Amino acid sequence: VQLQASGGGLVQTGGSLRLSCAASGHTFNSNSMGWFRQASGQEREFVAAINWYGAITQYADSVKGRFTVSRDNAKNTMYLQMNSLKPEDTAVYYCAATRDRRFAGSRFQDYDYWGQGTQVTVSS
Repeated sequence: VQLQASGGGLVQTGGSLRLSCAASGHTFNSNSMGWFRQASGQEREFVAAINWYGAITQYADSVKGRFTVSRDNAKNTMYLQMNSLKPEDTAVYYCAATRDRRFAGSRFQDYDYWGQGTQVTVSS
């Protein structure tokens, strides 16, 4: 079971990026998924989560109104559309998935699978 995060890069303040998280080795259409991020020298923090069929989402207060999480179960892929990016969004972004349909939301410890991370850098 592998999660591959991609789409990170360098962008100016106010710009946009779209992250993808592709799952392989397992069909993730019955799993909740989430995005977390970790800035240099800081602990990993919750960003967004989505339930197994995409109808329930949850966001950190810091990204509400700017980020949108979505998924395409036919493609076994989750996305994070990031708009109006700020320098404080700079971090390595990780995707995660649960082993079953329970909605893990922001609970780091409830996720069973993790991707390797993709770097997002927002310049001021």
